[in-house]
Amino acid sequence: MKSFCTFLACTLALVQSASAQTRAIEQIKGDLYKFQNNAHYSVFLVTDEGILVTDPIDKDAATWLKAELKKRFNNKPIKYLVYSHDHRDHISGGEVFEEETIVVAHQRTKEKIIGEKRPTAVPDVTFTDRMTIELGGKTVNLLYVGRNHSDNSIVMHFPAERAIFAVDFISIDRLPYQTLGDAYVPEWIASLKTLEALDIDIVQPGHGKTGTRADVTEHREYVEALYEAVLTASREGKTLDEMKQSIMLKKYTHFDNYDTWRIPNIEGMYRHVNEYRVGN
Repeated sequence: MKSFCTFLACTLALVQSASAQTRAIEQIKGDLYKFQNNAHYSVFLVTDEGILVTDPIDKDAATWLKAELKKRFNNKPIKYLVYSHDHRDHISGGEVFEEETIVVAHQRTKEKIIGEKRPTAVPDVTFTDRMTIELGGKTVNLLYVGRNHSDNSIVMHFPAERAIFAVDFISIDRLPYQTLGDAYVPEWIASLKTLEALDIDIVQPGHGKTGTRADVTEHREYVEALYEAVLTASREGKTLDEMKQSIMLKKYTHFDNYDTWRIPNIEGMYRHVNEYRVGN
């Protein structure tokens, strides 16, 4: 009986551990930090005058982060909240910061938050191409680099730290997410080239590990290779099933999720190519 109870206790502990939230704060460089909530990441910048936070992820995550910021940084005010784009899994929960914070986003992000009734705070300030925030002697550049993962994604550039935060149209050593939903492929490639031209060392995506500018190049080359492979196969009259068998892109087998997302990536690119391609 005792052995059974011990086994049951261990089993319950494993289940509880598996279902537990993974939340952590880690310094990226200088006054720039990243916040992990399970598979999602955002960043925040600490200055003498207050803190700039980015994607709240969801209400529970935002509540946890707000409490941690107050505790770790001597109750400094949270001055700005910046959304990367409009997708719910990154920007839900903004209302947690709303009372004391100026919420900033691209104009189209605001339009979609209102139109789709996203469960988050509506932005107070918007921009279309570029905006600079000055806080406590620090500068944050908000850059719209064109349509990519969505039509309203922005890049947050932290020049003092030589770092950027860019969500969902950049992955580090990982395939893009499944079927490339809400993507604009040629402009996505152009967006990545714009980032490659920035004077940066550090790249923090919305999912996964921190990388470098070289990782942006590798990600762009993968998207280009996938696009060209599917376009060429379409022009040759191959079916989607044939493409799933023949398009392997073996140069990228080291990417995370290669085995599980290679085929969904092909499906998404096939849909995109056939939507915009004009054949004979």
